[in-house]
Amino acid sequence: MQDGEIGEVIGSSNTEFIAESVLLHNSPPFGTFIKVQSRETIYAAVFNSYTHSLEPNRLAIAYHRSEQELRDEQPQIFELLKTKFEAVIIGYEFEGTVRYHLPPQPPRIHSFVYPCRPLEVRRLTSQFHFLRSLMSVEKAPRDELIAAAIRTAYAEHKGERSFLVKVGKELIKIIGDDYELLSSILRRIQD
Repeated sequence: MQDGEIGEVIGSSNTEFIAESVLLHNSPPFGTFIKVQSRETIYAAVFNSYTHSLEPNRLAIAYHRSEQELRDEQPQIFELLKTKFEAVIIGYEFEGTVRYHLPPQPPRIHSFVYPCRPLEVRRLTSQFHFLRSLMSVEKAPRDELIAAAIRTAYAEHKGERSFLVKVGKELIKIIGDDYELLSSILRRIQD
């Protein structure tokens, strides 16, 4: 395990992957940018996370105790829980260049997942190709996901107002005449 590892790929396709978090209840935030070190570096955005029982047909039950009380009284309960997260692939790096299309191969199972560094986020989001990948996600509310990713990118662009203006213009091109979706995203970016 390397420093900064946040998960391990446990399911993958050319468009998205599922990873198990290194720590329980510690998935990367919704809309953040992550990477997988596989054959090449694959970049993605988190669109879902969840914690569940290891036993597929068994739900966790309520004990009416705080988490700390449960850890003190029945620590084995936490051995039966896992946190997982899902991410949509937005591109990959090949020979030092970011390609904003799907990688030729999905991330390998058991590859490690890391958060993107600020410089990587700026590089990934300086072009707005990532927005099209986020528009394709059907398992999460698109307006929430796009706004969260833009807020993440905006923070890494040091709050440059010009970044928001450019991303707004790109959203208009991508979304077209769906004014309801556009205004929903813009409202969520401001929150």
